[in-house]
Order: sequence, then structure tokens, then C-alpha cells
Amino acid sequence: VSNEVTDLISEGMFFLIAKTTSEELILVFCDKGSSEESQLRWLFGLDSTTNAFSGKTIDENQIKASWSARWVLDELGIELFEDDSRYLDLMLARFGGAFPKTREFSALALELSPEIQPVKLPDTALVSLMDREESLFRQLERHFVEEKLKSGFSDVEQFVSYSLSIQNRRKSRVGYALENHLEFLFKENGVAHIRGAETENRSKPDFLFPGLPQYENHDFPDNGLTILGAKSTCKDRWRQVLSEAGRIKRKHLVTLEPGISGNQLDEMEASDLQLVVPTSIHETYKPESREWLWSLSDFIEHVLEKQAKYLDE
Repeated sequence: VSNEVTDLISEGMFFLIAKTTSEELILVFCDKGSSEESQLRWLFGLDSTTNAFSGKTIDENQIKASWSARWVLDELGIELFEDDSRYLDLMLARFGGAFPKTREFSALALELSPEIQPVKLPDTALVSLMDREESLFRQLERHFVEEKLKSGFSDVEQFVSYSLSIQNRRKSRVGYALENHLEFLFKENGVAHIRGAETENRSKPDFLFPGLPQYENHDFPDNGLTILGAKSTCKDRWRQVLSEAGRIKRKHLVTLEPGISGNQLDEMEASDLQLVVPTSIHETYKPESREWLWSLSDFIEHVLEKQAKYLDE
């Protein structure tokens, strides 16, 4: 039967059939060799590359405890965040019954994460802060959506507009949250940097090291400069970083996306872009790719070495 879905399916695609605990079936098709296939194979433990059918039961509690697993399922439209409302009253009182600016949300996530060790364990700290902020956001969002559903909508257009506003807020917020928490970790580790500085052609790298004065000073060695893009999900957007900060040949990009395909990683390496991924997410990548990946600790150490060498000269 031909329809909008089957018209997109072609021979050789990866096909996943999953049944939830509520007896719902989920059918997923994705291109062979894509990041989506890599992520699903990791999540369900399907390492085999044969055409035979294979299956596995996955534990819901393990998924809920894993940032990477929840990320993959969220991309499929399956949300597994805990029904947690313990901080709702605090947020309603502090933010006046409205969504705060992202910096305020990130600051609250930091305030409620006293256990993190930003210098000793920056990779763990970053994922913990992102996890905490995501949980806080979903608590507040759920409250506002429930209130809106009670009051109702005047027409279909208003409902569609409201739904789109929710999706857009989610997408834009997570990117700013990542930058906020990275900025905090760089400060805690004594890394000289500037966020969002404008360089040539009006490009604005997410992070420039050690700063804009050094970048604009052509007597300052190119080797002493570093650029870092920050994207919660890469997809094809990683190429945007390649056109930023022309003085710096080798680019760096930090992401929280698990299991990016080997083909994409090969393209990045060929483009002289080094991918930086928090340590706990490395397990979602194929063993042959993990050796090439950098952790956030690796990146911080790399920039501090440059800082010690070139800023002290």
C-alpha cells in the first residue's frame, strides 16, 4: 500500500520493531549506516550486521538512568522522564509563574547540583547539569501545559501554534543550556575564553580561546588559538563550525549526541574537526571510534596547555 510513510521506505533500510510495556508497537525505518541506525543498535544491543532478525528486551530502569538512552528515545517521541514535581513550587515562586531566561534555569540547575565536581570530573558534571536542567524544565513545562489544557483553545490554529511553540522552546533551550554549563566549567577550570565573539565575516563561534584580543592580534601565534562549537545534536549542522574563525585550521566541536555513525566521524576527521563527547556517552560509539573521540577533560587539558605556553610568553 502506497502512502506518505511507505513512499519513504526503500530496500536495504534498517528496520526496528519495538513493543512497549503498554503493548504499543513502534516501527522505525532509517538509512543503512546512518547515525540513527547506530544509536538504535546500541540501545537495543543489536551488534549484528546480518540481515537476520534478532531481538532483545531492555530494562526500563536502566534506560531512565542513562542520558544517552533517554536521548535516543526522545528523538523517537518517547519521553521517559520521571514524574517528578518536587521543585515545582520552588520554580513557580522564583520565576513568577512564567518560563525564565535560559541562564536563570541553568543557574538553578547548578544550585540544585551540589554533588558535581567541575574540576575533578568535568565530563560527569556536564551531563549531570544537563540532566538536572532537563528534569526541571519538563516539570515546569508539564505544569504550564496542564494549565493550558484546562483553559482550552479557541480554535485548531491556536492549538497548533501552542504545540509548535512548545517544540521550538525545547529545541532552542537545550542548546543555550549546553553553552551555559560549558561556560561555567571553563571558568571553574581556569580556562581563558570568550563566548559568542564576532570574528571575520560576522561569524560568532560558540567559544574562542583564549579570547578575541588574541584572535585579532596577528602577532599572536595561530597555534595558540582554539575554537569550540557546541551543539547538543550534530546531524549535518557540524559543518557550520568549519566556516568559523578562519585563523584556526583545526576545529573542535562538543556534542551530547550518542552513537554518531562512523561515516559522519570519518567526514569530521577528514575536515580536520575533532569531536568532543562526555566520557559517559563514549560507550554508545563503536569501539574503533572511541579511541579518536576526545572527552571534555581532554579538551580542557589541551586548551590549558596552550594557555600556559602562549599566554605566559
